[in-house]
Amino acid sequence: MLAVLGLGSNVGDSCRTVLDAVTALEQVLDGLRRASLYETEPMYVADQGKFINTAVSGLYAGTAEELLARVNRIEAEFGRDRGKERRWGERTLDIDILLFGGRRIVRPASKKQPYLEIPHPRLKERRFALQPLLELLPDAVEPETGCAYADICRALPEQGVRQIRL
Repeated sequence: MLAVLGLGSNVGDSCRTVLDAVTALEQVLDGLRRASLYETEPMYVADQGKFINTAVSGLYAGTAEELLARVNRIEAEFGRDRGKERRWGERTLDIDILLFGGRRIVRPASKKQPYLEIPHPRLKERRFALQPLLELLPDAVEPETGCAYADICRALPEQGVRQIRL
């Protein structure tokens, strides 16, 4: 299944963290491709540093639930502790499953597994996720409506997203 993941960091050397996380994800996704890096203003909680964001795509042989468990382990390896974070606040590494094939998945949280919703529930309001996704899949569409993500992205305000060159 073709998976698209969004990555972000705003604690420590965020460029290095994101690039190292991409390297770790090469063991998870076959044929991994990475979008450009973007420096982005924080959304929702303004009193924090800028983020470095990107997206990766590749083939995943398991289930979406298995992929979520793997990316959560990678986040933890990079120092993320969800229990000590403020919502939408600073983080060493965040990896979101943006798309998983053309599937729509909503699975409530349980004692064994966290909540899972694909496409990511806030994807359509986040330029910092859509721009790198569209670099990888310029013709991507929202699974339920068939709306082009490129049209959704164009309709969003600027949001302080700037492509960076290394």
